[in-house]
Amino acid sequence: MVKYLDQNNSGFAQWNTNRTAVAGTKSGLSRALWWVVIFLASWWLVSVWMGPKQTTPAAESAPAPVAADLSRVPVFDAANDQISARIQGLRITNIELKDFKATDKSGDSVVVLLGENNDFAEVGLLSTGTTAPGVDTVWKTDAETGTLTWKNKDGVSYRRVVSSDGYIITVRDEITNKSGRDISIAPYARIVRTGDTSRSAGVFTGAMVRANGDIEREDWRDLGRRAYAFTTVDGFAGFADQYWETILSVDSPDQTIRVKRTDATLDAGRYQADAAAAAVAIAHGATHTIQTRLYAGPRDQKILGAADAQIPGISRTMDYGWFWFLTRPMLWILNTLNAWVMNYGVAIILLTLALRGVLWPLTRKSYASMMAMQKMQPEMARIQKQFAQDKPRMQMEMMRLYQTHKTSPMSGCLPMLIQIPIFFALYKALLISVQMRSAHFLWISDLATMDPYFILPILMGATMWWQQKLQSAGTKSAGNDVAAQTQRMMRWMPLLFTVMFAWMPAGLVLYWTVSNVFGIVQMYIIKRRK
Repeated sequence: MVKYLDQNNSGFAQWNTNRTAVAGTKSGLSRALWWVVIFLASWWLVSVWMGPKQTTPAAESAPAPVAADLSRVPVFDAANDQISARIQGLRITNIELKDFKATDKSGDSVVVLLGENNDFAEVGLLSTGTTAPGVDTVWKTDAETGTLTWKNKDGVSYRRVVSSDGYIITVRDEITNKSGRDISIAPYARIVRTGDTSRSAGVFTGAMVRANGDIEREDWRDLGRRAYAFTTVDGFAGFADQYWETILSVDSPDQTIRVKRTDATLDAGRYQADAAAAAVAIAHGATHTIQTRLYAGPRDQKILGAADAQIPGISRTMDYGWFWFLTRPMLWILNTLNAWVMNYGVAIILLTLALRGVLWPLTRKSYASMMAMQKMQPEMARIQKQFAQDKPRMQMEMMRLYQTHKTSPMSGCLPMLIQIPIFFALYKALLISVQMRSAHFLWISDLATMDPYFILPILMGATMWWQQKLQSAGTKSAGNDVAAQTQRMMRWMPLLFTVMFAWMPAGLVLYWTVSNVFGIVQMYIIKRRK
């Protein structure tokens, strides 16, 4: 037993010595490449789309869309200060968002939802024992009050009142049964539209469902492969684009919600999100009321929070990403700064300076450690040469040298590790902020898209090269050792990052450029104080 333990301990010691020696050999490379590897790995992980979720088999809910002649169905507009929608019987189309321009060059034209390729929202009724109005039913319409009335041959009366409040359109159906027998009515609602081919990487677009208190998201790619069905006591269904969303909520229990691709006749495909509630029995002489709400507006947390009172859970449809705990306050700070300075470019600069100011103590410690490492280079080279054949001794001498100078090869890691989640949080904030859409700054017309002239990426690459030059000043290595190879490779990093950032949002490149400039100023200040 003693011999077994001795051998095991000896083996462990030998393994530990070898591991330490190898670590010492690779430490120079690790110090130079650690942040590059972490950055690229994090970027790849964030860009990977979540796999499809396991769901129940698709079930029948709302009836399949049918081609109908709507030419005889009366049309009127439901409007308020925020939106204007075209109401034609069961269908709602051409929802204009009055506060949002389509593009900077579009003049007076505004964003329109469900206005192309025969996209529509439909709020209807299914009946048993009688006839319910269909998409081609000719209602008697009072445009001033938004009221539609229709009575079938059985004596069942339908009265629909359409109203709007903010970005929510409410459809209130009153069914009065005077048929002489009991009937059953089941409400349904659906949105039929084309997919979004212009989506941005890192921003969810596709179908959204609230079922049993959870928010489910299925992107266009997943919907192209399978249909998804959910059963819930209440919920909603709809679609999200980068800046806008359309959500239908039926105020009735025991619902079946389904999202699917209906056909591929268009390049982007055609998709449907629908909800059908359980049938309700209406006795002879009784009146039953069913209410359905449609949200059609921006993906803005403040607006969605207000809409949550009428459509519970809609405030949770915002997708802030993995670093939501940083993205939400960062977006709030950007909007607050913009309210003061009236320019998002300036707000990004101020946010960058504030973040770098908060990180100043860590950055100063990192730069001081880096300068100490540079002063240690001659002594490190001597130790490597003197103990080239004795790796354990060389590692012990290296550790003693680090202790003497009170530094560590990894002492500069923390500031960069903190920068990575900040970087991705800001990236997400820029992409999902509807306020950032078409935000101007100098020659840039939209900070949420790439710099069309590549000026900012070039400036970022230049400041990165300058900062790298300052950091490596005074460091000299042999032509064939690990440190020298690392230095030669690092010379290409500014060019690599310039190319990689060229197609990223201009606001993100502005943040990185200003951060580099601040880092250069910091380094000069620290060097003067040494």
